[in-house]
Amino acid sequence: MHINDQLTDEAVLTEIGKRLARWRLERNLSQSEFAERAGLARRTVQRLEDGESVQLPSFIRVLRALGITETLDRLLPEPTPSPVERLQNDGRRRQRARSRKKDDSPEEPWVWGDDQEDGG
Repeated sequence: MHINDQLTDEAVLTEIGKRLARWRLERNLSQSEFAERAGLARRTVQRLEDGESVQLPSFIRVLRALGITETLDRLLPEPTPSPVERLQNDGRRRQRARSRKKDDSPEEPWVWGDDQEDGG
């Protein structure tokens, strides 16, 4: 099964659990042996393989025990800004998101109240 946006969260968790169980079995480890190697309770490994929710640190321990932690780089690669963004930001990384305007009209430059022209 391919994991995609059309699947429910439960279906994705179930598929991840099945895949992790296959990785574990390829290494000829029981759930108990594997849990010990990962530093987790056997019940945590069982819950993960059954497609139940576990804490993220437990998931990372499982990946580490399987020797596949580097797959996280493929799962969530470092975002790369476009060349234009790099030039605009002088190589600095974005620290926060900016709210988007509701309309597409160009923004008028802000001026001080006493800088505005009066009609008379």
